[in-house]
Amino acid sequence: MINYRKAIVPVWTLATDDVQVPAVAGDGPMTAERLAELRGVLAGLADSPIATLEVHPLPDRLDRSRGIPLDAVSPLAQHLSQLITQSARSSSAAATATAAGEGLFRMVVPAKVATQFGQGFVCSMRSKAVAGGIHSALVDSTTGKIASGATFVPVGRVATAGAVGGAGATAGVAATGSVALTVAAPLVLMAIAVGVSAHADHKRQQAVEHITELLEQLHEQKLEDEHSELDGCRDAIDKATAILLDQGKLGASLGLDSAVHAINTALGKADRRLARWQSALDKLPDGEAVEISTLAKSFPGLDDQGGTFRAHLELAALAIALKQRVIILQAVEHAQSDPANLFENFARALKADHQRLATLQSSIAGVLERLSALELARPQSLRPVFTTGEVDRLMRAAHRIHKLGDGAMVDSWATDVAIEIARDKDGSVVVFPALPV
Repeated sequence: MINYRKAIVPVWTLATDDVQVPAVAGDGPMTAERLAELRGVLAGLADSPIATLEVHPLPDRLDRSRGIPLDAVSPLAQHLSQLITQSARSSSAAATATAAGEGLFRMVVPAKVATQFGQGFVCSMRSKAVAGGIHSALVDSTTGKIASGATFVPVGRVATAGAVGGAGATAGVAATGSVALTVAAPLVLMAIAVGVSAHADHKRQQAVEHITELLEQLHEQKLEDEHSELDGCRDAIDKATAILLDQGKLGASLGLDSAVHAINTALGKADRRLARWQSALDKLPDGEAVEISTLAKSFPGLDDQGGTFRAHLELAALAIALKQRVIILQAVEHAQSDPANLFENFARALKADHQRLATLQSSIAGVLERLSALELARPQSLRPVFTTGEVDRLMRAAHRIHKLGDGAMVDSWATDVAIEIARDKDGSVVVFPALPV
């Protein structure tokens, strides 16, 4: 259901470097479809990453618990405020939309650019309310309605921010018929960093919930210890995130080094378990049905709702989610060391570090897909028939095993990625998890 009350939505075109592209945007209003086409054209024509930023009315109901809050003096909030102030001087649409001081800002990074940040960082978050749906701050969390219909109006010239890397630099049409885009590398960098970090923390929360439920059934002390050690890393990561997003320097007192060691240890265990799973699958006879009891030797608890195998999967997911947050922190720290080359350093650091996680995720997904495709044999028994209860248990186990492939989610970058930012009247912001558009 869509609210057809048309809203005028200003849209900025943000570059991460001082670049020019052919004047393809025009000055008139555009539809959402036209805006999506524009993003694709800009991504193809520009040498540096291009993003768009829209501002929508703040929805009445907004689940802020999913995001990361930043106060008004944080760099992201300041860069956004600076862009708003400068735009309002030259654009009546921007001035009207931002006059209340609050709004929901939506930055969209094209798929071509998103590939720089590596697989495994962003994937759809399934909605509990709508089958196959995904959460988005632009959709009312209670009613499921889209916040508003919109006509998008490009924001024209933006006053110079004083430096190319500032929140806004001069934008306008050059004599040659090309357009110099608003240069906002710090704003784009911070939005992506916080959005991806929020997404990874959401996946951490999901993994913790699943592990807690599984361990309550298993009563496995060693797995409890693994879980506790990993979950204990969150405090150091949260503190480091807050410091870096305020452009501070990380110190040894934070305990981030010990947290990274614990996470790397957990990833090592996941690698070894993965190797055992792959070896067990390789030893199965090709094309022959397999008894559940045979699978259970290498995948304990596979036929149960819980089980050790599923706990191992969730522990791997937790370690991956925590490592993703650490990689973002390291990339931001690396980028801030050279403000003149801010965005390039950020993308380079992410690309260098994501490969191990991408390989681990895709390999685990491969194991789940192979398991789900197996043909299950009826158990060997001296009795010629099975009881009704035994048949029911076999069917339930077969259903659970075949459903494993549904959880084998390997992220793809076929769509753009959106980061949504709720801004309050005091200038503070909440950045929501980055999601595919």
